[in-house]
Amino acid sequence: MKAIVVHQNGGPEVLQLQETDVGRPGRGQVLVRLAAAGVNFIEIYQRKGIYLRQLPYIPGSEAAGTVEEVGEGVTLVKKGDRVAYVHQPGAYAEASIVNQDSLIPLPEDFSFIEGAAFPLQGMTAHYLLHEFYTIKPNDVVLIHAAAGGMGLLLVQWAKHLGAKVIGTVSNEEKAEAAKKAGASEVIFYTKTDFAKEVKKLTNGHGADLIIDGVGKSTFPGDLEAAARSGHIVIFGAASGPADPISPNVLMAHSLSLSGGNLANFLLSREELLKRANAVIKGIQEKWLHLNIGHILPLSQAYEAHRLLENRQNIGKVVLSITG
Repeated sequence: MKAIVVHQNGGPEVLQLQETDVGRPGRGQVLVRLAAAGVNFIEIYQRKGIYLRQLPYIPGSEAAGTVEEVGEGVTLVKKGDRVAYVHQPGAYAEASIVNQDSLIPLPEDFSFIEGAAFPLQGMTAHYLLHEFYTIKPNDVVLIHAAAGGMGLLLVQWAKHLGAKVIGTVSNEEKAEAAKKAGASEVIFYTKTDFAKEVKKLTNGHGADLIIDGVGKSTFPGDLEAAARSGHIVIFGAASGPADPISPNVLMAHSLSLSGGNLANFLLSREELLKRANAVIKGIQEKWLHLNIGHILPLSQAYEAHRLLENRQNIGKVVLSITG
């Protein structure tokens, strides 16, 4: 089969398409013939060597396709089933070996492109908006990078829960996307002190919940933008890891701070299916929409990384593999 293989850490150019052997599924595993793979920021960190992976490796951990072969002891799926998955290695490829416990049944009304686009970001949005803070009607929720694939899902879901959503974006095109998704206000973080603007837009109240996947460049402002007894959730570091603070800094306004990682909220198959089905249900009910900004062939994985790394994308970036 063909796959993208990384032999050394570096820029997007290290993503090389080559022939490789996928192997055969072992006990509890299946061989999935992949049709599409999601592209995510963590794969950029891994490619650069910020998050180390043993070289060489096939990037990607989120995809959709058809079960082609089942290993011994597989009972959850059968050959021909349409499935999606996340947190299994080797998704930038024509086929991959996947543990059966990680597979999500893909509804017939979902394309494989949609199947590859929703798991990681959709289930991340679910836990970020349900596990740390209970959103009440008219609560103010601040979402950074509101026009990315992750941000647009968060905006829609927070609005669905009754929140007043404020999004930060970098340009007019992204502002329009965030507003279309349901943001009441958008702030151009490249031009404006977003913390002061949040306070201004909320008559001094601030944000009850702040969801931050950006990190270093936004976290200091989060501490200023948060309402009294507000909650900040850090789940990424697109601009680099946030600088350390003393916990006592949180005392002045009784703030709470959490760190999120999807893997810690998918510790059982039951939890996986609960979150996946919540996302699928929202999409089927049409209050939650996948915004797929770019679909590129597997051979152009380098371009997918470049778009994501340079923040030139609106919505999700997906690799089309076999149609």
